[in-house]
Amino acid sequence: MIEKDFVTEGLKRTRIDEYLESELERAGYGGMEVQITPLGTMVVVYAERPGMVIGRGGKTVRNITQTLKSNYGLENPQVEVKEVDVPELNPKIMAHKIAAMLQRGMHFRRVAYTALRRIMGAGAQGVEVTISGKIRGARSATAKFNDGYLKKCGEPSTRFVRKGFATVQLKPGVLGIYVRIMPPGMVLPDKVDILKIETEEPEVDTVTETVETEEVKESPEEKVEEAKPSAISEEVEEETVEETSEIEDTTEEPEESEETSEDKEETQDTQEEPEKSE
Repeated sequence: MIEKDFVTEGLKRTRIDEYLESELERAGYGGMEVQITPLGTMVVVYAERPGMVIGRGGKTVRNITQTLKSNYGLENPQVEVKEVDVPELNPKIMAHKIAAMLQRGMHFRRVAYTALRRIMGAGAQGVEVTISGKIRGARSATAKFNDGYLKKCGEPSTRFVRKGFATVQLKPGVLGIYVRIMPPGMVLPDKVDILKIETEEPEVDTVTETVETEEVKESPEEKVEEAKPSAISEEVEEETVEETSEIEDTTEEPEESEETSEDKEETQDTQEEPEKSE
């Protein structure tokens, strides 16, 4: 059955991982990869201190290669050691460091917050540290410490989130440390980018604005000079009005004289009529 082959291959890789973790704990073991090639099986080991994995003259690497061949059934195993670029972004390394700090007697809260600051300072998008066991007293308890943005379900949680686990033996009992880190640069499928549309303003508006500013910038002296001609024109208008009124008065006087001459003629006629009657 093909399913049995997948299960047996997964179990084999898990046993190899546990063996390398126990052997290379002091070297800062950060995980491994198994690649099957035509020449044999390539085992890539990631560590914080590659020199301790190799050993003096390659002694440690040869012992590991022999153990993988004899105990785990790998055909022609070849061990390659690579250094971890950023240890703070490797959950296995950070879980072992938390376990080492707890073993020294430090308080679990202080240890957890120190690890959170170091991981987020390295540029991680999110982190979660879980410490479970007898941390407060006789009864077991679980304490979770979160920071940043971390996916906990769906495909992104399995693809992007890195996980690490470590245990530490203390006087009250065994504590389990579980670290999950979401590294930087991961593009989530639900991310949406909103683009800004740039609009260009018409040139006419700028011209009108400049004209308005020029009108506003007129000096007060110019305003005074403009006001003076208007006052002079008002005085001229008043003089013309007075002259016209005088002319009208002079023209009305002859009419009165005509009326008086007519009255005189009428009186003369009345005087002549009685004389004729006599």
